[in-house]
Amino acid sequence: MKNTLFFILISLAVLLASCKNQNKKSQENTIEKKKEQLEIKQSKKDLLNGTLRAVAYSGFRTGQHPDRGNGAVNPTDAQVLEDLLIISKDALFNLIRLYDSGENSQAVLRIIEENKLNIKVMLGVWLKAELSAHETCEWLTEPIAQDILDANRILNHQEIEKGIDLANKYSEIVVAVNVGNEALVDWNDHKVDTDSIIAYVQKVQKGIQQPVTVADNYEWWALNGKKLAKVVDFVSIHVYPIWEGKDSDEAMSYTIENVQKVRNALPDSKLVITEAGWASEAVEFGERASEEKQEKYYNDLMKWSAEMNITTFFFEAFDEDWKGETANPLGAEKHWGIFTVDRKPKQVMQE
Repeated sequence: MKNTLFFILISLAVLLASCKNQNKKSQENTIEKKKEQLEIKQSKKDLLNGTLRAVAYSGFRTGQHPDRGNGAVNPTDAQVLEDLLIISKDALFNLIRLYDSGENSQAVLRIIEENKLNIKVMLGVWLKAELSAHETCEWLTEPIAQDILDANRILNHQEIEKGIDLANKYSEIVVAVNVGNEALVDWNDHKVDTDSIIAYVQKVQKGIQQPVTVADNYEWWALNGKKLAKVVDFVSIHVYPIWEGKDSDEAMSYTIENVQKVRNALPDSKLVITEAGWASEAVEFGERASEEKQEKYYNDLMKWSAEMNITTFFFEAFDEDWKGETANPLGAEKHWGIFTVDRKPKQVMQE
């Protein structure tokens, strides 16, 4: 009987010790998980210009296009004004993103000022290729010639000067300047070295009072962005779950995963989502592309962004049928707008 009692007591002691160890390990795992998954939510003061909802804007209509080597066909002043009124009055956006500092962007800024529109702008500085990414960009079939790359560097410096001049001339309208758009990822055709972009950012920062950023894919920021993040005033990330095979039912959870990766890698950086969107039609995406799913992603994204205090630029205001292959009218590049190329509201913009 004594031996049996002794055995029971020893067993209980071992069991209690085991439970304590398991509980301790569980607590340690929870702590480690919390360390890995840093808080995404920001302060309201981290919002760009105090604004939650924003939209990317490019006003090229059917038959119009930016300069693709033979000159641009730009929208008229009347067309730009019509667009800006749709954006600010019908869609209720008062913060837009422009992608370059060229003639069309200059017109947009001038028209906002002349008409005293309640619209602020994140101005772009477009960077052309300084490196040939022909080995990693699927649509570059041969190396970019060195003389072209050398000429692009000169053009990039000129574009930077234009951006600085515009940011100062329209200092009440331009609230931030973005230097380079997806110029760092390996799959692009206008690649620029990280150190060169850092130098460009610092030059712009010295020339203007507004904050300066660089916009690129979330994965690049998470894996390679620490050096650049120390220089920019805020980190601008792009997220596109539909491009990565997700449907609308998992789009938001995947978006949060994307943002979480950047937050974990760059815990001290202020984050802005400068592109996130959903195509309403696309042969590449099949049934995953629709106006209904675009509306769902837009609403889910804007609700979450508001909770997280993250300024989010939805891509984009209007469809652009000059993009992609001319012979493929159903190509994804043409159908990201929340309005059609004819300025008709899609489902997401209808009451």
